Amino acid sequence: MNSGYAVPAVALVVVATVLVGAFGLRISRTTSDFYVASRTVGPRLNAAAISGEYLSAASFLGIAGLVLVQGPDMLWYPVGYTAGYLVLLLFVAAPLRRSGAYTLPDFAEARLASQAVRRLAGAFVVGVGWLYLLPQLQGAGLTLQVLTGAPDSLGGVIVAVVVVATVAAGGMRSITFVQAFQYWLKLTALLVPALFLILAWQGDGAPSHAFEEPATFREQRVVRVGDSLDLKLDRPLTVTVDGTVDGRSHTDTALRLHAGTHHIDAGTLLTFAAGDPVPEADRRSDAGLSPSQAESRGERPLYATYGLILATFLGTMGLPHVVVRFYTSPHGVAARRTTVAVLGLIGAFYLLPPVYGALGRLYAPELTLTGDADAAVLLLPDRVIGGLGGDLLGALVAGGAFAAFLSTASGLTMAVAGVLTQDVLPSRGVRHFRLGTVIAMAVPLAASALVGGLPVADAVGLAFAVSASSFCPLLVLGIWWRRLTPPGAAAGMLVGGGSALVAVAATMAGFPGSGAVRALLAWPALWSVPLGFLTMVLVSLATPGRVPAGTAAILARFHLPEELRTEVKA
Repeated sequence: MNSGYAVPAVALVVVATVLVGAFGLRISRTTSDFYVASRTVGPRLNAAAISGEYLSAASFLGIAGLVLVQGPDMLWYPVGYTAGYLVLLLFVAAPLRRSGAYTLPDFAEARLASQAVRRLAGAFVVGVGWLYLLPQLQGAGLTLQVLTGAPDSLGGVIVAVVVVATVAAGGMRSITFVQAFQYWLKLTALLVPALFLILAWQGDGAPSHAFEEPATFREQRVVRVGDSLDLKLDRPLTVTVDGTVDGRSHTDTALRLHAGTHHIDAGTLLTFAAGDPVPEADRRSDAGLSPSQAESRGERPLYATYGLILATFLGTMGLPHVVVRFYTSPHGVAARRTTVAVLGLIGAFYLLPPVYGALGRLYAPELTLTGDADAAVLLLPDRVIGGLGGDLLGALVAGGAFAAFLSTASGLTMAVAGVLTQDVLPSRGVRHFRLGTVIAMAVPLAASALVGGLPVADAVGLAFAVSASSFCPLLVLGIWWRRLTPPGAAAGMLVGGGSALVAVAATMAGFPGSGAVRALLAWPALWSVPLGFLTMVLVSLATPGRVPAGTAAILARFHLPEELRTEVKA
């Protein structure tokens, strides 16, 4: 890819983000503007803003990378991400807006009248937010590295600086305009190149073997192994090797590799002939890298699929950057209309990443070996079209990718900073909110340098699992079950969300190496979500005397339309 076009495109997106945020700052005059845009954001603008912040690095880069590596089974990711809004529409959107809360901890305190539950909810908001921010920064680093060869930490630093400046300066009012603008930019950045890629694919004879197992090289390809790995071969394969394989050094040697596992040292060049199958790469032996969820999927495919479905369907309603946007709606009806519009907007977007993943299996299959599958979206315009047209389309994709990181990171930073300001820092004023913004971004920025190569979609999937196990039971039971008690809510979040968080930590640390236990930890939602619900119900039933006074009135406020409540009061 020609960085002479891509780098200016990224710079233009950054400048446009700052200018649009500055426009929001000019009309942000009150504290309510700063935190919830004075609850005046209409359904169309709010839907575009929610879609803009929801379509993250996992959506823009990660889904295509997963489809490239794993094939059509990964289409459950976009299906789950979209269907999560249907669950949100049916059970949560309007009552949550009518609660009058600013954040999830505010909702917990309003429903249960408990400071302890509020603090616990705040801790989970911060944990989920940081876990979700991590892949945004990693994706930005990958994008800039692919474009310019810059250190992989530089992209994350740029995103962090721009987001902190935008959020701290204008708050919710600014990022609403920024995220709405960035949704349409991201849609354009994937749609226009996709049309040209499909036309080029048709002109290439429309090869139809994109999802054959395994993927094959369409032409001779030299692959440089960045980090040491193990190659798994189902049948013997001859490759030209310049480097170290199985502990032996070779220089431009045609080496016959037998079926089985072969260890390839970092820096080795492997030359594959046209028609060669792409070997499966196993990086579990690399110290410091998290094992991919793809490994456990290969061992327990049905369990992994159901775990993914449950996490994405139920995790959306508890994502802090999504939930906080419903507090900006004027009323419950507007919140529902916003959710319906979001379903259409993100559904349209999610038609595109699988196209890039399928074409990546044809034109860039070596990315499964280099560990850069998430870069398929960035590389395909140059690989398929080439020339000036490929460079310009690649620049458009690069700009859209950076918009994805900026918009999602803005929403997450806003949500986490709001909780830090209200529940951790000594004051709730705008000045302390700006300090909270810096803290909200500093922690995941430091962690991104330590975690390293976790695929962006895997990391986001883990955040969904924690969200589904902690906030989904709290919101559903808090809105629809009058017998929920503070001890029950706290126990459910701790048991469900805490167990999912432990599973996430174990997965990211690479423990255990194999077997059923690894599948349980890599896809925890299938057991942690029911565990959270069950614990919340049982502990609440065991503490009936702790049901807060006035629960009936609180639930009436959640469910009655605003105009009807006004008439009742009158």
